[in-house]
Amino acid sequence: MQPDAVITHAAKNERQPKRKIAKFGDVLRQDVVGGVLLLLAAVAALVWANSAWSDGYHALRNWTVGPEALHLNLSLAAWAADGLLAIFFFVVALELKREFVHGELRDMRSASTPIIAAVCGIVLPALAYIGVNVLAGSNAYEGWAIPAATDIAFALAVLAVIGRNLPSSLRIFLLTLAVVDDLIAITIIAVVYTASLSFAPLVAALVPLALFAWLVRRYPTRWWLLIPVGVVTWVLVHEAGIHATIAGVALGLVVPADQWCERYEHAVRPFSAAVAVPVFAFFAAGVTVGGLSGLTQSLTEPVTLGIIAGLVLGKVLGIAGITLLLKRFTSSASELHPLDVCGVALLAGIGFTVSLLIGDLAFDGGAVADHVRIGVLTGSLISAICGAVILGLRNRIYKRREEAVTAQ
Repeated sequence: MQPDAVITHAAKNERQPKRKIAKFGDVLRQDVVGGVLLLLAAVAALVWANSAWSDGYHALRNWTVGPEALHLNLSLAAWAADGLLAIFFFVVALELKREFVHGELRDMRSASTPIIAAVCGIVLPALAYIGVNVLAGSNAYEGWAIPAATDIAFALAVLAVIGRNLPSSLRIFLLTLAVVDDLIAITIIAVVYTASLSFAPLVAALVPLALFAWLVRRYPTRWWLLIPVGVVTWVLVHEAGIHATIAGVALGLVVPADQWCERYEHAVRPFSAAVAVPVFAFFAAGVTVGGLSGLTQSLTEPVTLGIIAGLVLGKVLGIAGITLLLKRFTSSASELHPLDVCGVALLAGIGFTVSLLIGDLAFDGGAVADHVRIGVLTGSLISAICGAVILGLRNRIYKRREEAVTAQ
């Protein structure tokens, strides 16, 4: 073998592991894969929490680790909610900025319908939750925002599985809707669910945040410089009393909306989809139901019923209602079929990740927190099944139309 051939062969061997890693990352970026991992983590938590070894699950969930000097001696569940989920929100912020600068949200005329639908899809579920609790004589109003959130990963995963022949405009509508929904949910977390605010660390957090913004522009490829600065920002935001996921949002929004925004999202999304979100779901979804009687009892609680009503009914009335009204009286959303809109509105009722997070913030532990988890899981499951049925039937119709056109 000639020397040049040896060098070429060695270079190919060096590239093979990198190609395999790249392919694995591409797999993790798929909506379906992220949704499946999220579902598996939630199911595993529910099975363990309702098994004979449930004490082990709760012991693991409540196991504390971290430096006490920095007020970071947190449980594993808190680390997942405050730390790992900050990575998820970092990716969301990158997606938000790209959409506002270069994507669908740049043109307000085309984005107005899903934006208005997202707002109504938050207001109506909140009103549904409050209405159920008022009628039941409950004063658990602090959970009003739980059914307001949409889980992007789950909703897009269901759409990707059953809607391969659906119009591409429908996925864009759901994506824009979910992105705006997340933006509002982030604002709600920052404003409503901040119990106490310490201004000194909050102001101090602006220093590493500004340094991160400068580094990401000056040395965008030197990630080893960005990570510690981002961690310091996260620690200071956590110390300030604001939910630390807001640090992820802030760090994502200061990334320039050029090719680096997309590259960072491309690089971080596999870790977010395969580790951050599933681990959070594992620690958040594990509720010990207590058998059929316990489940039945929980499903009669105002908090549980309010969340289910918000996710299943409130989302449909808010999103589909306003979209069909705009479609009827204006030229917007003219390309969307009413049944398609209803199916997407139901998928928006999958409020898993952010709904569980808001539930933990609204009701810190206790029996009410278990009712929240059961309400979120039940409402999200009903919404997913109903949305999948409607869009699955619509997908068959579109598929037959495509086959008829191809046969001509």
